[in-house]
Amino acid sequence: MTATAARKPLDGLRVIDCATFIAGPFCATQLAEFGAEVIKVELPGSGDPVRKFGSKTECGETLVWLSEGRNKKSITLDLRKPEGAELLKQLVEKSDVLVENFQPGTLEKWGLGWEVLKARNPRLVMVRISAYGQTGPNSPKPGFGRIANAFGGISFLAGFPDRPPVTPGSATLPDYMAGIYGALGAMFALRALDQTGEGQVVDIGLYEPIFRILDELAPAFDKFGFVRQRMGPGTVNVVPHSHYPTKDNRWVAIACTNDKIFSRLADVMGREDVAGDGIYGTLAKREAARAEVDQFVADWTAQRDRDDVVDLCAKGEVPCGPVYAIDEIFDDPQYAARENIKEISDPRIGTLKVPNVVPRLTATPGGIDHLGPSLGQDNQNVFETLLGLDAAEIGRLREKGVI
Repeated sequence: MTATAARKPLDGLRVIDCATFIAGPFCATQLAEFGAEVIKVELPGSGDPVRKFGSKTECGETLVWLSEGRNKKSITLDLRKPEGAELLKQLVEKSDVLVENFQPGTLEKWGLGWEVLKARNPRLVMVRISAYGQTGPNSPKPGFGRIANAFGGISFLAGFPDRPPVTPGSATLPDYMAGIYGALGAMFALRALDQTGEGQVVDIGLYEPIFRILDELAPAFDKFGFVRQRMGPGTVNVVPHSHYPTKDNRWVAIACTNDKIFSRLADVMGREDVAGDGIYGTLAKREAARAEVDQFVADWTAQRDRDDVVDLCAKGEVPCGPVYAIDEIFDDPQYAARENIKEISDPRIGTLKVPNVVPRLTATPGGIDHLGPSLGQDNQNVFETLLGLDAAEIGRLREKGVI
């Protein structure tokens, strides 16, 4: 995947990113990776708080900002001031999408609600990501990813049954998920725009993408009254389907989703007798002896190094993979072959390796043109070239703290 393609699928699309932290900005970043011109609007003097969130680098920006702010232009604009709000309206007139993730009512308070912006540009698509969405009794409440994990139902499932719920991998999982759904929603709305000529709002509550990915959790409760509990690394409905220790103090993930795959695993283990008509041959038998089956597999993996377990399972066509830490990801040939990690040059810090673009398009791929920009580095270009302000007016606005 090249850093830039001759043409990207969203070339010609202009996006205004008024969001902060991760959810809304990640939505805009994905659009930028595939060719959209994304103009990030930040508060003068301080910018997006994510610039100070996470590990700091020698240039003063954090790694989160440099990675997730990529491919964007940065301008400063105080939307709380009438002149700043008016400049945003002028930008909206020349743009296709606006992304925001303020608490509901905030933009309305500044005179920048949907009805106002729609009047300036009826074709506008507005992506609004907030803790609980624009409606409902919780709508006014603030929230971050950790709250969305909890409210969305995934935190309750994370951890062991006799211990408190834990963070399901990352507290920012809902932010990234909401950003993905935001970008998808923007694409749906732009497609509808082609058909109707009218823009619309994409409304996402931070918890909603989490709730959406919980497989049969909702219908299983509705149909059977079943409330799934924490199962550690295990998985409801299937076994063995967990993480297992290896001789070299590492871990593997093994997934036997049906009797046929378990039979293959039994062959790999040299225990064909337990499959088929054996004591663990059917899912019902394995479910009835879940702890015993998991221990049976763990005893086998614990006698071998991780790579040996992975290789043996691969030869037997049993889904198995290493439980990786980030240093192992950097060394893995699959990641290298797919260019999942991209090294980007930057005059401020030299080079930085970041996650590459997803998804992979064969004809018009996305790419990373540059890391997150310095605060306000595109003020002159955007205000002068796009909005037609002269140098004197830009200077006046800067002195007033509008930009």
